[in-house]
Amino acid sequence: MTIDIDIISCISERFNALRDAEKKVAKVIMDDLDMAANASITQLAEQASVSEATITRFAKAVGCKNVRDLKIKLAQSLAIGQRFMHDPIDNTGIQGIYESIKHCMDINRKILNEDDVNTAVKWLHGARQIIAIGMGGGSTMVSQEFQHRIFRLGYPVVAYNDGLLARMVASTADSNDVIIIMSVTGFTPTIVETAELAKQYGVKVIAITSADSPLANVSDLVLPIITQETDFIYKPSASRYAMLAMVDVLAMELAVNHKRRSRERLRRLKLALDAHRGGVDRQPLGD
Repeated sequence: MTIDIDIISCISERFNALRDAEKKVAKVIMDDLDMAANASITQLAEQASVSEATITRFAKAVGCKNVRDLKIKLAQSLAIGQRFMHDPIDNTGIQGIYESIKHCMDINRKILNEDDVNTAVKWLHGARQIIAIGMGGGSTMVSQEFQHRIFRLGYPVVAYNDGLLARMVASTADSNDVIIIMSVTGFTPTIVETAELAKQYGVKVIAITSADSPLANVSDLVLPIITQETDFIYKPSASRYAMLAMVDVLAMELAVNHKRRSRERLRRLKLALDAHRGGVDRQPLGD
């Protein structure tokens, strides 16, 4: 698989080595990426006050085959959004972090489908083993958190975060197992391929992901989440809180639906922890 070069980084890194005329082209492009991606070679030369031959030399100087290749790569960079090209402004400050989390939780609470949650709980309870899969920053953490929530209730559960290992596990699972996959976007190819592979062997696949994503479309059951990212790129995504909330919902429903089993497991856990660490009675169970 070939990886397209990041043309913006190439221009920035090679700027000092460019000729003076080529630097003019670089400045015009960096100042208005949209214009540069859509302008003809003549228009770009006029904007930079250089010759068309300089545009051609510039393209090759920054690692492109020709001007057409340069324009394609500029268009690709433009597709990621201007919010990553210029310093965004945010006036919400530290309190904005909490407001983003609250807003994320509010919109996701409204789309919660209790029938789908009940179906997921039924599948998870009847599984020979539960396989939690998540890759990337937030999804990795959430899949591990799911494991930490569920094992204490007596369920055989394990979390996998490596792409190749996830494929191996999916290929050895069977129809008595349940795979639950966490992915904010649902577009990561390895995640989607793992779900498809598992379904070949009759494994039920539950996805906590964005509705209508490639992962959602191949899963047996979707517990959807909504993400609304802001233009302030420095603020961590609040979407992982929606995924964590869904994990807590599933854990509580599993525990409540099978109270006797859960209560005994939690009692034994509490006994083991208090004997080890001491402290007051109301400490969390291993958090």
